[in-house]
Amino acid sequence: MARSIKARHAIRALLLPALLVALCGALPAQDTKTIMIRVLDGKTGKAIMGTGFMVRIDHQSNSHGDWVKQNEDATAVLTIPADAHALSIHVAYDNSLEIYVNCDAEETKDTPGDLWYPVADIMSSGIVAPNGCTKSKVTETLKHLERRSESEKNKEAERLAPSAKPGEFVLFVRERNWKERAKD
Repeated sequence: MARSIKARHAIRALLLPALLVALCGALPAQDTKTIMIRVLDGKTGKAIMGTGFMVRIDHQSNSHGDWVKQNEDATAVLTIPADAHALSIHVAYDNSLEIYVNCDAEETKDTPGDLWYPVADIMSSGIVAPNGCTKSKVTETLKHLERRSESEKNKEAERLAPSAKPGEFVLFVRERNWKERAKD
């Protein structure tokens, strides 16, 4: 009798995990893509920690701030659906009451609307958004680096003209000026 009870428990112990694996395997997988976001001050190149994100995909009007997880090092992890083709990002500050101006929009003032970035390009090579907030300061600063050590030059060059790795998106922003705030 004790053997039959032990045998039933052993069978149950083996069947239960097999059943769970079979059920979980039958559920459709929800594929996602993960993108590392770095938000930098358009004038100084220093990392900025926003208070919220507004992410839109594929020219849709819905904003998905809940897709972003902010890290303590001022980077953020964005998880988007695998079938997303393009994205647009805005970052909030001042307890999410104000929205930073994207510096990529500074270069396209004549064209209203958001700039959209191809997800395939972000995933394959990374994207550094244009920085229309600095004008020629970057070139002048890099010229002044000639007297510094090689490591100081590289560090300063990366701050002023960062690069992006595959799966990484770098966005330059600035706070709204008093004229822009007065319009609201």
